[in-house]
Amino acid sequence: MELAELSIKEIREKIEKLDEVPKDFLEWMKADQRKGVQDLVRQIEAAAARREKLARMWTEMTQYERMLREKGHVHLFGVDEVGRGPLAGPVVASAVCLPPDFYLPGLNDSKKVPVATREAFYEVILRDAWAVGIGIVDAPRIDEINILAATKEAMHLAIEDAGIKPDACLLDAVQLAGLDCEQLPIIGGDAKSVSIAAASIVAKVTRDKMMAEYGRQYPEYGFEKHAGYGTAEHLAAILRHGPTPIHRLTFTGVTAQA
Repeated sequence: MELAELSIKEIREKIEKLDEVPKDFLEWMKADQRKGVQDLVRQIEAAAARREKLARMWTEMTQYERMLREKGHVHLFGVDEVGRGPLAGPVVASAVCLPPDFYLPGLNDSKKVPVATREAFYEVILRDAWAVGIGIVDAPRIDEINILAATKEAMHLAIEDAGIKPDACLLDAVQLAGLDCEQLPIIGGDAKSVSIAAASIVAKVTRDKMMAEYGRQYPEYGFEKHAGYGTAEHLAAILRHGPTPIHRLTFTGVTAQA
């Protein structure tokens, strides 16, 4: 059957069944002057351009992993945290060990990934990673030892929780004392390493779920909306109701209620 004999709907249904549109079929579509077909051509070419861009980005974001594997390292951990800045809630770290053939185009710093995509990526990472560990340090501990020390403590806990020993750790800017493996601190690492990006996704989704639960526990504070950050709504709630047990008193500047 000639392409011109197919309706635009039939052409659309045909290409939707394909993982990739064959080059000769795309050339036939380009020769079809119907506006609907030309619209489909533009959509196909735009999707191909996006795939190529994500593939290039993946190559760039695996450069550190390739370098470490060339040195003989097998279990590479990406380590990252979320929750340094909020007035309430824990700091949460994750350690993720991805297999060499892992491929998740679009994986990036959790702050740059839309919520629905972030949650879908979280499920893929949990399913396909060799190991995933979580470390959580709560508000009283943050007040006791300071946020930087709490962040590093959460990272150590995450690495221990992963269940396997790392050969090397890629970390977002920090270095950990007492870690018996090679460390590679990378400034802005969650946007430069797929391993760190994966850890940032797991840590972010984990903490967001915790803050949503705190939102149900303390409904007047709106934790499910601002995740403990210092929004105007949150600050007003603290002034009106005082701090909760999950507030960081050294951050809020207020004292605990009797």
